Amino acid sequence: MVTRVQKWGNSQGLRVSKDVLEKVHITIGDMVDVRVEKGGIFIQPVRQLRGKYSLRELVRQMPKNYKPSLEVWSEPSGKEVW
Repeated sequence: MVTRVQKWGNSQGLRVSKDVLEKVHITIGDMVDVRVEKGGIFIQPVRQLRGKYSLRELVRQMPKNYKPSLEVWSEPSGKEVW
């Protein structure tokens, strides 16, 4: 993909196509790591440090027709009102 560096306010920016972002699993609002290596700019999604999965990725894997159901783990004990 060839793009042009443009001025946005006091900053410069690059537009990246939706197709390119989808290939690396980046969506609007995701955190990315931007670094310079060997004279090039590298952009990649921030990986989870603590957990193996991110909530965004888990939700993305849910079927489109998923409907949650009520789960009863146990009967109330004490003064809870359900």
